[in-house]
Amino acid sequence: MQALTCDILVIGAGSGGLSVAAGAAQMGADVILLEGHEMGGDCLNYGCVPSKALIAAATRAQAMRGAAPYGIAPVEPQVDYAAAKDHVAEVIAQIAPVDSQERFESFGVRVIRAWGRFVSETEVEAGDYRITARRVVVATGSSPLVPPIPGLDAVPYLTNETLWSLKVRPSHLLIIGGGPIGMEMAQAHARLGCRVTVIEGARALGRDDPEAAALVLARLKAEGVEVVEGAQVVSVGAGPRITVADGRVFDGSHLLVAVGRRASVDWLNPDAAGIAVTKAGIKVDARLKTSNRRVYAIGDVAGGMQFTHLAGYHAGIVVRSAVLGLPAKARTEHIPRATYTHPELAQIGLTEAEARAAHGARLAVARFDFHHNDRLLTERHGAGFIKAMVVRGRPVGVTIVGAQAGELVALWSLVMANGLKMSAVSAMVSPYPTVSEINKRVAGAYFTPKLFENDTLKAVVRLIQRWMP
Repeated sequence: MQALTCDILVIGAGSGGLSVAAGAAQMGADVILLEGHEMGGDCLNYGCVPSKALIAAATRAQAMRGAAPYGIAPVEPQVDYAAAKDHVAEVIAQIAPVDSQERFESFGVRVIRAWGRFVSETEVEAGDYRITARRVVVATGSSPLVPPIPGLDAVPYLTNETLWSLKVRPSHLLIIGGGPIGMEMAQAHARLGCRVTVIEGARALGRDDPEAAALVLARLKAEGVEVVEGAQVVSVGAGPRITVADGRVFDGSHLLVAVGRRASVDWLNPDAAGIAVTKAGIKVDARLKTSNRRVYAIGDVAGGMQFTHLAGYHAGIVVRSAVLGLPAKARTEHIPRATYTHPELAQIGLTEAEARAAHGARLAVARFDFHHNDRLLTERHGAGFIKAMVVRGRPVGVTIVGAQAGELVALWSLVMANGLKMSAVSAMVSPYPTVSEINKRVAGAYFTPKLFENDTLKAVVRLIQRWMP
């Protein structure tokens, strides 16, 4: 076994790991990157990129059905499901060079295509190599959670990792799980001509604001998606056939399991390195350090929120700490999330219910409805709203549901990351007519009671007007 040494050893070539490796190497550190599977990780190969590409294809199909309000004759699209999957593969192929082994080697990173396994607090074995590193960054991500449902292991089923190889359009897709992945894929497949049934044990989109989630679910149901809530799956049989706790039975042609994800830690042998692991993943502190002070964990494997953009943010924290030796701590209040259904659903910080529980009477909630935005009216996308939860002039959470919600929420990350007040948003100027005006308008809605429903201010203004020359 060949012995290697380095400054920074990165285990996992997904979004977070690649960002650390590129940043550290280009700053002069000696970096080794381990990846036993695909460069680019889950996001490029099985998650964000393929799902959004399939959603794009489904959106084109739905636009053909819904053209009548624009003065264009609607038609039922002729969907070639295999060709839509080819589109997904082409998009992945276009992005893949950015995450390729060759590109990272050009940065000076030594890339070893093997799984990494701790053998001591400072050593990792990978293939034919034993690597000793000053610092180790674990960025192994997560994998689909497969629940222990009786019978599931005996029938074929899909996950987000295997869905993309399916080239035959399902006649009836059953989906276990009503979270973001399940609902995105439900709508996409319904728009591509599949019958779809989603079975959720609790409430679909249950992490999100109930009013916002209801708007999304109403749209999906209107497009033909059957959403069954409060239905605990008790068994899965051939067909596939799903039986829920109240005795109802659902038969379909294909089954997609989308109940969540689990941190990828099993093959790491963390005990050998003195790394504490919980059910959620590797335990880290605010600096993203594990119980082994030489080892960091970032992204999904760190046991918190599971987003590609969070892994990228974590990478920046680790580069500052492990490469530059600067103090750096991770925060979460400015990390947004988005569900890419139509309408989209985005959230940053606290929901209204969470904010009321945390701040009580100090909380003010400002709201602006999308049907007052002129640009969205021109495009007939007026369904939706934005709510800003504000405490002492600063937003503590924002909920957005409607067209381009995922784009709109980005501004609020800037605001909350920098501790800005609603006055900063109110002061900005958006070009007219644009969807971005929505953010300014909700800031205006926050100030409306203070300016236009204030009797004292009105009395002062009357005095000013009387005495001004």
